[in-house]
Amino acid sequence: MKLWSGRFKEDIDRAADALNRSFPFDKRMFHEDVEGSIAHVTMLGECGIIDPAEARLVAEELRRIREDVAEGRLPLESDLEDVHTFVEAELTRRLGDAGRRLHTARSRNDQVATDIRLWCRNQIRDVAEMTLTLCDCLAKLGHDYADAIMPGYTHLQRAQPVSFGHYMCAYAEMLLRDADRLRDCLRRLNVSPLGSGALAGTTYATDRHRTAELLGFDAPCANSLDGVSDRDFALEFMSALSILMMHISRLSEEMILWASLEFRFIELSDAYSTGSSIMPQKKNPDLCELSRGKTGRVYGDLFTLLTVMKGLPLAYNKDMQEDKEALFDAVDTVRGVLCVFPDMLSTMRIRRENMRAAAGAGFINATDCADYLVKKGMPFRTAYKIVGEIVGECTQNGKTLESMTLAEYAAHSELFGEDIYDAINLENCLALRRSYGGPAPENVRACAADLKDRIAAAVAAFGTKEK
Repeated sequence: MKLWSGRFKEDIDRAADALNRSFPFDKRMFHEDVEGSIAHVTMLGECGIIDPAEARLVAEELRRIREDVAEGRLPLESDLEDVHTFVEAELTRRLGDAGRRLHTARSRNDQVATDIRLWCRNQIRDVAEMTLTLCDCLAKLGHDYADAIMPGYTHLQRAQPVSFGHYMCAYAEMLLRDADRLRDCLRRLNVSPLGSGALAGTTYATDRHRTAELLGFDAPCANSLDGVSDRDFALEFMSALSILMMHISRLSEEMILWASLEFRFIELSDAYSTGSSIMPQKKNPDLCELSRGKTGRVYGDLFTLLTVMKGLPLAYNKDMQEDKEALFDAVDTVRGVLCVFPDMLSTMRIRRENMRAAAGAGFINATDCADYLVKKGMPFRTAYKIVGEIVGECTQNGKTLESMTLAEYAAHSELFGEDIYDAINLENCLALRRSYGGPAPENVRACAADLKDRIAAAVAAFGTKEK
């Protein structure tokens, strides 16, 4: 049965039908389709557009269909065109003419637009919850390793002393912004297209505010053309997912480097590593590499929909059927990654001693050495030049700033005294970086505590509406 078959004399070609069908993937919106249909028929009954008793009968049967699918009595398998046809056909099979009244004052155009908004709304909440769980894990690592000294890097060259905790808090900040983006997306998404019809509303005296209320939307969309043709909310959701995956990819890259024999800063649990089929010594960070690779996949999903939408005139066009597979894939991919990361991070071994050794070998206290001279009255640029010469001398002679003698320091400036060794001590260098947002252990612990509070507030904010 085709919902549009009335004016057609011939059946659709089999290959054309296979290309046209969306049921194999849009059946994922079955629950949303039933939810929207219950709201629609309830409104039709309340407005007297169909008999109120018949509307109640239809709503109850829709609930039974939903229960039958949930309990496995009605398989979500069919050769029908789409999920909307599946629901309406099953309802009509059970109720006859009463089922045929469901589609009064509605089109598949506003129906699918409503379904996909409801689906996205649920998924945004779930993805945000998973993101905040990972964020909480990072904040805990930030607190626990606030004093684990390691090199900070620019250009992947050792630069200045930070801590592993400071690194973890940096990624937590990124993910907290991701959750905020998802929340902002949810705000703009939460308007109802139901009642927009095919594109021009309806001549029936419907109550769109009532269906919006029943479905938990803030309001109906203000323009029927926009209601059926808008996919900005899906693009915005996928954009937020792409940025989230970019952050996870950056963290993955760090972990891949840190887990290598060249760094040896961390060791991943066996549960989150794989081996080689030929090299028995290998322990590969494949989950991190997959997450890094899957970031490109999510980007591709976003660009798929951007490309689909870029040249479409108003209102609905069949091209828009291509929105779902890309959207579903992006969400599935992100969820799969977010399922793994918190446990992978919480079970990895942090090698403090290797981090500290790396921090001691790369002149990352050179800026502190220059600041020492500045605090004694020397202009910074002059101090910078002197310390650069000292570093060059150390490099040539296989020494570190700590192993330089006072006489060697004094040969470069009479301002150097015994207290230079306190100034370039890495623990002191880290502890003195107390400027707001800096890596001093007390700062990092305070930042981790603040992150915990902001994560809790974000969780509460997402919990203000029912799914």
